[in-house]
Amino acid sequence: MEEAKGEGLAVFREILSRVVDSVSKVIVGNRSEIELILASMLSGGHVLIEGVPGVAKTLIARSIASSMGLEFKRIQGTPDILPSDIIGVNIYDQRSSSFIFRKGPIFTNILFVDEINRLPPKTQSALLEAMQELQVTVEGITYRLPEPFLVIATMNPVEVEGTFPLSEAQIDRFLAKIEISYPGVEETVEILRRYDMIQSMPLKPVASREEILSAIKSVRNVRVDDNILKYISLLIQAMRNNRYVRLGPSPRGAIAVYMLSRALALIRGRGYVTPDDVKQVLYPAVSHRIVLRDEARLSRISVRSVVEEALSRVDIP
Repeated sequence: MEEAKGEGLAVFREILSRVVDSVSKVIVGNRSEIELILASMLSGGHVLIEGVPGVAKTLIARSIASSMGLEFKRIQGTPDILPSDIIGVNIYDQRSSSFIFRKGPIFTNILFVDEINRLPPKTQSALLEAMQELQVTVEGITYRLPEPFLVIATMNPVEVEGTFPLSEAQIDRFLAKIEISYPGVEETVEILRRYDMIQSMPLKPVASREEILSAIKSVRNVRVDDNILKYISLLIQAMRNNRYVRLGPSPRGAIAVYMLSRALALIRGRGYVTPDDVKQVLYPAVSHRIVLRDEARLSRISVRSVVEEALSRVDIP
């Protein structure tokens, strides 16, 4: 049985490595971010990406979908988008003298929502509810969303004019938050080298939908020992107790660390979680769930420094 399980892990590692390698052909210098997005999908969660325009956020999402042969749709956040524009609407069909449900772009495998904070609050709420329930209800009829289903939403950290900020409770719905910054000099050189190739060579699927669904089911079989569970709990507690923190990670934050570390272990071909897995996913899992006190800015304390302090204070099991 253990040998069969080991063989299964090797298969999933090979499948998931193919996906990461494929996306890395067109995305330079963001391998860990690609792994985290994939880990979020395997965990059944969604991703919030923060980054300025032009750092390949859309390309990352589209490339991940292409590499797995999944359907991809994109929504550009604007203040005039209604919930029905995303979810769908009933349309009267004169031929059948009945209403037919026309599905919105949310009925896809990977939905990319660019600048989610430009959507009006009512539309944000409808989208976040569908993300949580994995279904939508229109006039009393419930429609299940496709599997797998992943929302990748973005926010521009610089432009805030004309936006509708998400509340802490809404941001908490995202399993992970990823920050993508400008590439370095060498990475920019490599981007320029690959530019023509990227434009002329679309990615082909290197994994099937069925393989990804099997990997999602297998995440539950990844073992998390009690000492790792306690390590996660102590890290969460250390961040809550930090004197610069007004609102610390909720139990949902601890669950996010747990789920992402399991998925990352599977991506790396292991049937168990290590402290290094926890360390790598900790900041993406909790950074958007921490609210600092006003004096933190005066003391030049950031969310990242709060997370790093917790990692330095809690003993590694």
